[in-house]
Amino acid sequence: MAVPAGPLTLMSQIYRKVLPDVHRELERWKKKADQIPDPELRRQAHASMETKAFHCEGGAIYSLLAGDKRREIISFIVAYQTISDYLDNLCDRSTSLDPEDFRCLHQSMLDALTPGAVHSDYYRFRGSCSDGGYLSELVATCQHILRRMDAWKTIHPSLLELAGFYCDLQVHKHVEKDQRVPRLIAWFKKYRDRLPEMSWYEFAACSGSTLGIFCIVSYAAARGDEMRTLTGTIRNSYFPWVQGLHILMDYFVDQEEDKREGDLNFCNYYGSEEEMMKRFNYFIEEADDAIDNMPDRRFHKMINRGLLGIYLADKKVARQKNVRILARKLIRRAGGSGMFFFINGWVYRRLRQSI
Repeated sequence: MAVPAGPLTLMSQIYRKVLPDVHRELERWKKKADQIPDPELRRQAHASMETKAFHCEGGAIYSLLAGDKRREIISFIVAYQTISDYLDNLCDRSTSLDPEDFRCLHQSMLDALTPGAVHSDYYRFRGSCSDGGYLSELVATCQHILRRMDAWKTIHPSLLELAGFYCDLQVHKHVEKDQRVPRLIAWFKKYRDRLPEMSWYEFAACSGSTLGIFCIVSYAAARGDEMRTLTGTIRNSYFPWVQGLHILMDYFVDQEEDKREGDLNFCNYYGSEEEMMKRFNYFIEEADDAIDNMPDRRFHKMINRGLLGIYLADKKVARQKNVRILARKLIRRAGGSGMFFFINGWVYRRLRQSI
């Protein structure tokens, strides 16, 4: 199956081949979540799938790179993203502010990428929590799919590196409020010499995406031995710029919600709206340049434009006057394909919410 290289072909394959399988996988995990004994864990598991299903839908687009292993990769992506969203809910909305607790929970994301890793009690710093094996089953699903790949040992170091950045971020951003920024700045300083010029909050945003993992796993399913050279190309293309663009857009549309909930939002650290927009445009340019050495370059450029269109189509944008005004500028900056994905995202989200 050819990788789609045009917006119409891409959207056709997303609607016909990706979204139906994503929703089947989510329904399967919702049934598993129904069996969680602990009421709070059960509530957060359901909330993560009901409010963040679009994360799985967007991530699963990378399955189109996996050839005839598309459905298997969708199972991996939905399981892994469900772990991410579930843990994000647990950390965001729990009374715990213990970094050991957050680190222990997120060990599941590293174990999920490591076939043969023994599942631990991920809740052990939370007292008596019982999820009926829900999180361990998500982990086992990811491990099973990776174990069947000839290239999993080749891709494993890069997967762990990207997941390590993600897990570190989740630990630092959920501790006591007065500790969050100092911890994030100290973390950034460890890597600053290996990064292009950026701020600590931009590095944090670059670390908060799972797209690089999904891209590597999807290619590994189809390309086997090629991953010896291709893995590094993907890693360097997606981290930091593509992943940074992804998460900056996420935070951009969530500004009002994060302020209301008292959550950290990296957009608040720009000195002005002008500076923020300048940096957003820089990330768009760098993300485009970063994928020039990738196979299927047109596909990945559409992903960049799709990130802009889909996030800016969120209803949250319309409820925030300043965000709405700036979003219009970003949509124009994204060009015709960005507008195409914006319109598709706008219509699709509202149809889904009306069902």
